[in-house]
Amino acid sequence: MAKPTTPRPSRAKAKAQSPASADHNRPRPETPTDYKAKKEELLEFYRQMVLIRRFEEKAGQLYGLGLIGGFCHLYIGQEAVAVGIQSALTPGKDSVITGYRDHGHMLAYGIDPNVIMAELTGREAGISKGKGGSMHMFSVEHKFFGGHGIVGAQVSLGAGLGFAHKYNNDGGVCVAYFGDGAANQGQVYESFNMAELWKLPIIFVIENNQYAMGTSVNRSSAEDQLYRRGESFRIPGIQVNGMDVLAVRGATEEALKWVQGGNGPILLEMKTYRYRGHSMSDPAKYRSREEVQAMRDKSDPIEGVKKYLIDEGVSEDELKKVDQDIRKIVSDAADFAETSPEPEMSELYTDVLVEQY
Repeated sequence: MAKPTTPRPSRAKAKAQSPASADHNRPRPETPTDYKAKKEELLEFYRQMVLIRRFEEKAGQLYGLGLIGGFCHLYIGQEAVAVGIQSALTPGKDSVITGYRDHGHMLAYGIDPNVIMAELTGREAGISKGKGGSMHMFSVEHKFFGGHGIVGAQVSLGAGLGFAHKYNNDGGVCVAYFGDGAANQGQVYESFNMAELWKLPIIFVIENNQYAMGTSVNRSSAEDQLYRRGESFRIPGIQVNGMDVLAVRGATEEALKWVQGGNGPILLEMKTYRYRGHSMSDPAKYRSREEVQAMRDKSDPIEGVKKYLIDEGVSEDELKKVDQDIRKIVSDAADFAETSPEPEMSELYTDVLVEQY
């Protein structure tokens, strides 16, 4: 005897709605346009992106020589995101927090390469006195609050920074970076909920480099259009070409207008790509060499700015001079780090607690 079947609900009764049409009366940010950079600004973007690229290449070399210990996550390929966003922020006023792929963000915020490299090598002169290493850099002076090793944890802390900006009424905005892997963490959505309820001045930035640790976003995320992740919390999202610094800067300016207008948080999904593995210990066998090379050939962020500059009349010789200057800065930073002393043993007991108990 056949088992009775459970009747399915009629599809005619409920019509699915896209996030955009779910509440068409809800205010939304304007569609961003590429930033119109002057020649001097383009040169500065180029300089900063080359600095990050060369710095990270040198960090990879030092890791191979055993001078950098622990984990080391390089930012090669993602330079346009940090440079495009940070260039729109106000140092000393806006705050930034990110995950463990943090060297590029610090460089884009104008922090001295010497103290960053010294931190990577665990030296006393490092920005966290050699105790933070690659993953846990920090600068209260620059309002850079890490460098966090727990996946997604920085998003909740970023919501706290946004709350502090609102509570102090200081006009600042928090930018909280996280990756496509962290986008599936529960604490991220708790933070979204509170940020929208309290209309916190925070820009959530998903650096979608396509692979989290080693699994593609298409295999790990049921909704792989990550800019939509805030819709159920009434947080608007914008998807951005994270390989184009002018697109990143333009989207950031639109996001700042939204947040500074008292509208609460906004979500930016930066479609970017990392050329190296998740960390220095990752051989990245989950993707082909052809795929990586195709991204380098067609979408490299530094080559993209280079084309803009050539269109502006900048010569190849001028660009080579920038590269030479950057290589010397990075070489000097490595020398500074290698010749700086290691922390005293007594440093193990400092900076453990904020107050004495």
